Amino acid sequence: MGVTVIDGAVIVGYLGLIVVIGVWAMRRVNTSASLFIGDRKFGKVMMMFFAFGTGTHSDQAVSVSAKTYNTGASGIWYQWLWLFCTPFFWLLAPIFRRMRSVTTGDFFNARYGRGVAALFAVVGALQLMVNIGVMLKGSSAMIVAVSGGKINPELAIGAMTFMFVIYGVAGGLSAAIVTDFIQGLLTIVLSFLILPFALNAVGGLSGLREIIGDEAMFKIVAPREITFFYIAVISFNALVGWVTQPHSMGMSAAGRTEMEGRVGVMCGILFKRVCTIAWVLTGLCAVGLYMGQDVDVDHVYGLMARDLLPQIAPGLVGLFIASMLAAVMSSCDAFMISSAALFTENLYKPLIAPHRPDNHYKFIGRVTSALTVVIGIFVAFNLKSVVDGLELFWKVAAMMAIPFWGGLFWRRATRAGAWAATLGGFIMLLGTSQVKVGPWILWDFNATCADWLPEFMVFEGALHLPWQMIGYLSVGFVAMVLVSLVTSPESPEKLDVFYACLRTPIQPGEPEPAEPFTLPLGVEPAPRNDWIGHPDFELQRPSVVSMVGFAAGWVAVGLLIAAFYWILQP
Repeated sequence: MGVTVIDGAVIVGYLGLIVVIGVWAMRRVNTSASLFIGDRKFGKVMMMFFAFGTGTHSDQAVSVSAKTYNTGASGIWYQWLWLFCTPFFWLLAPIFRRMRSVTTGDFFNARYGRGVAALFAVVGALQLMVNIGVMLKGSSAMIVAVSGGKINPELAIGAMTFMFVIYGVAGGLSAAIVTDFIQGLLTIVLSFLILPFALNAVGGLSGLREIIGDEAMFKIVAPREITFFYIAVISFNALVGWVTQPHSMGMSAAGRTEMEGRVGVMCGILFKRVCTIAWVLTGLCAVGLYMGQDVDVDHVYGLMARDLLPQIAPGLVGLFIASMLAAVMSSCDAFMISSAALFTENLYKPLIAPHRPDNHYKFIGRVTSALTVVIGIFVAFNLKSVVDGLELFWKVAAMMAIPFWGGLFWRRATRAGAWAATLGGFIMLLGTSQVKVGPWILWDFNATCADWLPEFMVFEGALHLPWQMIGYLSVGFVAMVLVSLVTSPESPEKLDVFYACLRTPIQPGEPEPAEPFTLPLGVEPAPRNDWIGHPDFELQRPSVVSMVGFAAGWVAVGLLIAAFYWILQP
């Protein structure tokens, strides 16, 4: 099947170890809440590896190396689009922890009511299914390339899906966090294993420059597609949408205190940015190795593993495949559990079957976990490419972000405004896309309208991605504000409880409340310390810890960009 006996032994050994750990974690799952959010007992190191593992998967190595193969070093922005969001994670993680919630849907329920929470549950589950599909698509492409086409992609997807469903369904988020420690280490191996051998094969970066003969391939900003404007808009869209990625709750709030969430998310994601540099350099080496050949860009990363690793030592291909499986499984397990939590906590429990025993909800959560993955597999087989799937995820992730940000800081935001913002954004997105059902194309914006657009809004005959993002974000924001201003405001008493919870820090040893957005007995609400001083706005003054960490995050971002720029210099 394209791998040796030693490679197979490495893969089987890894898979067996992960399943054993996941089933062992099942002992910690006593309630539905522990299935979905763990026991909030994890420290900084485990939270760092959880954030790194959840946020890093092999389809990202595939998409970045594929984009690099086509556009050069500027392909790094297909993952570094999140880079400028990183310092904000230091500020956002405590907000999620202070919600004292199981899902982000609980935020929408407490702020806007059950209807908006149910809407988020549907949209959030949709984006997680798309993300699972993108990961499985990228992984199958890599396995096909590594095995020289001898491993069937459907078989590969089925095998790895079976494994992470077993331990994820059994052990919930606790299993995901524990296994992510091991899988995070293997993801680092995946990121750097090929690079030294690839650089050696092309004579280092200086030799690669001579082979490629096009200095534009080594520019961080591409002259046409990935411009400063492109980077700025997509980074803004990423920051807006991060808060409504359902797994952001687990990454921020599964630790003991707010500091575990801060350190875990920001530091874990920062290390991912370092791995991205390795993916780009590997993609550049592929340009030199396969120049003039007809290569499927989604297979570039796997092809290099197949061609280079067997020459070095036996078992390296197996280690590479095990690392790739680890990168996929460490993300899919968290996404699967987050999606099940959304359905169970924000749809099934309040609207379909309230007041059932907790074991019933735990069972429903496990069943829903498996169904989420089944739909993700369907998405994987219907994606044209990994890059297309990644762009789709960026767009869907931002659809409910405007109601989140509005509800977080503006007391005047209403549930009608939340619906208007979400539906308006979706209508704008669909109106500027191709709408297809099976073989039938119902609407194709670019085929109908692209010729009428100004030249600066068009790239390769289609509406340029940043302008599409500006369109749906603008429509959503305007709809949110206008509809909120003309509809009845939310109850002041409900809003007072909501905002009091968000501004009250987590106390050491604070018990888990019975309901989300509820302060435990004996915990007094923190006084309001508003920055603006207007009664309609809730923008609290940041603490010294918040400001110092935020500044440190920007220093780290600057150092990463400077280091990448230095590496690419002749």
